[in-house]
Amino acid sequence: MASDLERPTLPSLGKEGKPSGEIRGAQEPLLNGVHGTDGYSIIAAIFPFLFPALGGLLYGYDIGATSCSTISIALPTLSGTSWYNLSSVEIGLISSGSLYGALIGSAIAFNVADFLGRRRELVVAALLYFVGAIITALAPNFPVMVIGRLVFGIGIGLTMHSAPIYIAETAPSQIRGQLISLKEFFIVLGMVGGYGVGSLLVDSVAGWRYMYGASTPVAVIMGIGTWWLPASPRWILLRAIQGKGNIQDLRETAIHCLQRLRGPTIGNSASEHVDEILAELSYVGEEKEVTLGEIFHGKCLKALLIGGGLVLFQQITGQPSVLYYAASIFQSAGFSAASDATRVSILLGLLKLIMTGAAVLVIDRLGRRPLLLGGVSGMVISLFLLGSYYIFLDNAPVVAVSALLFYVGCYQLSFGPIGWLMISEVFPLRLRGRGLSIAVLVNFGANALVTFAFSPLKVLLGAGILFYIFGAIAVASLFFIFFVIPETKGLTLEEIEAKCL
Repeated sequence: MASDLERPTLPSLGKEGKPSGEIRGAQEPLLNGVHGTDGYSIIAAIFPFLFPALGGLLYGYDIGATSCSTISIALPTLSGTSWYNLSSVEIGLISSGSLYGALIGSAIAFNVADFLGRRRELVVAALLYFVGAIITALAPNFPVMVIGRLVFGIGIGLTMHSAPIYIAETAPSQIRGQLISLKEFFIVLGMVGGYGVGSLLVDSVAGWRYMYGASTPVAVIMGIGTWWLPASPRWILLRAIQGKGNIQDLRETAIHCLQRLRGPTIGNSASEHVDEILAELSYVGEEKEVTLGEIFHGKCLKALLIGGGLVLFQQITGQPSVLYYAASIFQSAGFSAASDATRVSILLGLLKLIMTGAAVLVIDRLGRRPLLLGGVSGMVISLFLLGSYYIFLDNAPVVAVSALLFYVGCYQLSFGPIGWLMISEVFPLRLRGRGLSIAVLVNFGANALVTFAFSPLKVLLGAGILFYIFGAIAVASLFFIFFVIPETKGLTLEEIEAKCL
């Protein structure tokens, strides 16, 4: 551990021990390269966003491609294998294998993420994406294919943990919301791409192999790109104030990384920004390494409540059911064209893409809370309309289809991008690695539970009652958002910790 003599002189503290320049508002955020008082370089922000976001693209692609590959692999004339006669359980393992792998990846991230750092975790995730896709595409039998799906899924878990953290810690405050929401846009873009590639290859012999193999070039680009990126300056400074290395050397490294992230806009002020962050981290107590017990107390517990609650409601308000069972909803509504599941999926994917793009454009202007409250209110209306269709309005299929599309659009304006955004914002820096891994674990666990439980509950209760239950849960989520979720628009990550927790 570094001695006190190795610690740099931090900026002078003002009243109540706060750094003299702290806490800045949205017009002069920390880690912002400036043109005047609030400028930043869009060009410099592209690559620190793009390469981590490719991990989200691959996650979405896997969802889309798998929906088509499970059709291809089970057809005796097109599977290209002698083991095509798979049971429903085995098909389910192929579909959900990456989801269970993501759960494993989230658990791994809890223990190793802070040691590896955000950038190296992304590199490992890219490697797992590549290896998992190769194993799956070349699988000589079913067990090997499941192993490949699990390996790919571990890459998903690590990516969905590290990508939002890296983007949040390196993005200018004015566009942090847009960039992290744009990562959700990349996930949906990947889904549409997966559906498109799948629809082109579904009639080819062994087409499922090419569907999975097609993701490998993107994994290579992601791995090389993230290796080239600088480490997160905030992660470096966290290690510095916790004594994990020579603090002067780590401070110089953070300055160098900040200069690379901001480009010429940072000018000669990088060292000033770094010292201000060091002072702020010391002020909010980040020099103490978080313990397992501390995660569930004080501001750490509040951050877990905000982040974990958001991603839990994100799933248990029915999103996985609508996503995975949309084709059957269209079919039950009497639309014969919906028998082509790929076309239905592409239609919904394009709608999700458009609405996510809309959220990206307005999220840093309107704020998180207005979009959450408005979007979830729309989801409530949609879910009760879907429930009413199955119970009272079965002669009006347009109601079900309209409600389904409205639900998807409202979800993509609210829970879809903002859930991932806020879990990357609200956790204190020293808790961010472990806290976000818990939130991601909750997300994928709830996703798996809702996806698994939908079909038996639909048989037991009926679709109408089930959608009413989802609607009631969505109403509860509105109260949670109104009373618990803070507004983080325009605040630096340090300000969020100081003001919102």
